[in-house]
Amino acid sequence: MSIPAFSDIAKSASDLINKDFYHLSAGTLEVKSNTPNNVAFKVTGKSSHEKATSGAIEAKYSDKPNGLTLTQAWNTNSTLETKIEMADNLAKGLKAEGVFNFVPASQSRGAKFNLHFKQPNFHGRAFFDLLKGPTANIDAVVGRDGFLVGASAGYDVQKAAITGYSTAVGFTAPTYNAAVTATDNLSIFSASYYHKVNSQVEAGSKATWNSKTSNTVGLEVAVKYRLDPVSFVKGKINDRGVAAVAYNVLLREGVTFGVGASFDTQKLDQATHKVGTSFTFES
Repeated sequence: MSIPAFSDIAKSASDLINKDFYHLSAGTLEVKSNTPNNVAFKVTGKSSHEKATSGAIEAKYSDKPNGLTLTQAWNTNSTLETKIEMADNLAKGLKAEGVFNFVPASQSRGAKFNLHFKQPNFHGRAFFDLLKGPTANIDAVVGRDGFLVGASAGYDVQKAAITGYSTAVGFTAPTYNAAVTATDNLSIFSASYYHKVNSQVEAGSKATWNSKTSNTVGLEVAVKYRLDPVSFVKGKINDRGVAAVAYNVLLREGVTFGVGASFDTQKLDQATHKVGTSFTFES
């Protein structure tokens, strides 16, 4: 079993609780296409519940024999971003990234350099912001027999100071995993659990405690049920009584539709509920 990145130690539970709930936007449209010369295009548009719209277009070229990937993206905030990735060129398991962005309206520029190094029992990453600070964020995870231990730290070169640190432990098995994380300088603690009950049912939960701001523990519970090979439903609820449900179906090859809603069970008589839809087209 491969070792996850530090941010993915609790990924299974996090995805179950957060992904494929469509109420966060009033409407989402995503179009994906691939060309014969290894260029993938993706266009995304969103409409918020406040009637604001946003969009982005992305083109990605992959040269797999040389381990090279070039991505060019533009969004409606007029941000242009270019990412260059090179995998396994310098060493087996090492990927280097250069990420550059430019905002014409403000003449703002950004330049980042990232490294990912993955081995059978190790996964390390380093992120360098070359123009702001400069700063560095480094994390690493080691694992054996399903047990995972990881840590991360940030460093501001100009100030010569550590800007933050986190740690995590976890255990991963084929049908379940659990993780405990301590982030934001070990002030926010989270415990998560994910279980693939069978081929149709997945369940997960997450408990969070912020030692700086609260004496109570926040709790979220989610479940996913696959109705058939092309559709599933999801539901979740948190300790504040906010519930969400979602339905996803493959209408036909390359066309996916999703609809979701959230409800504040403590304020059913108030207009606090949200409904959203999503269409994804792939070719």
